[in-house]
Amino acid sequence: MGTALVTGATAGLGLEFAWQLATARHHLVLVARDEARLEDVAAQIRAAAGVRVEVLRADLSVDEDVDRVAERLSVTGEEAGEIRRPVGLLVNNAGFGTGQRFLAGDLDVELRALDVMVRAVMVLSQAAAQQMVHRGRGAILNVGSVAALTASGTYSAHKAWVRTFTEGLAHELKDTGVTATVVAPGMTRTEFHARAHHDTTGLPQLIWLDATRVAADALNDVRRGVVLSTPSLRYKVTSALLRLAPRAAVRAFGKVPRGKKH
Repeated sequence: MGTALVTGATAGLGLEFAWQLATARHHLVLVARDEARLEDVAAQIRAAAGVRVEVLRADLSVDEDVDRVAERLSVTGEEAGEIRRPVGLLVNNAGFGTGQRFLAGDLDVELRALDVMVRAVMVLSQAAAQQMVHRGRGAILNVGSVAALTASGTYSAHKAWVRTFTEGLAHELKDTGVTATVVAPGMTRTEFHARAHHDTTGLPQLIWLDATRVAADALNDVRRGVVLSTPSLRYKVTSALLRLAPRAAVRAFGKVPRGKKH
């Protein structure tokens, strides 16, 4: 029975990862900004799954908060106590869509997104990997996106960084007993799109993935040591086509979703 730390753990894929890991008898460290929601989710999981659940309130766009999460990840077996057990799986899930075009957008929002989806992933991955290599076992799962293969604004750029970073990390971790996986889901039914004020009305049902399936596929690939995880055949095909298509065509196809008027 190991311990997993999940960022962005109170909604969407993060919440699904937390429940599936708890069902598999992992203890949890849940990280999110909303402390009340964290405590509510933790209480539900403790009651239903009977595992230990720590809560760590942190805003990953704030350097000091990222450092506190990194410090928790740095706990090794020698330092571990009854509560602060070493983390054997890090799930870097926290992220959000800006719901704006770059030129007309709020730069502070863009910088916050960069901090959450790039800087925090880098800092937390290093802290976790160093501890895991010291113990000779562990895994890191970074949540990317099929958008990494498109040219849809800064969100695509952040997820492209996550993809390439994870591949490089996986190579560096070879033969250490530690693995790195990046999962690249397509459109998934979560709170993500509503929070970013994306208008998804009229999109065909075929493109949507179920969060339960995405999380299960990703965790299965982590267990098998897969580096690039793409849930569902339809998005495996989509990803292959995006990689093969001329970049000029990809740029023409890609667009940043406009927010709803509100």
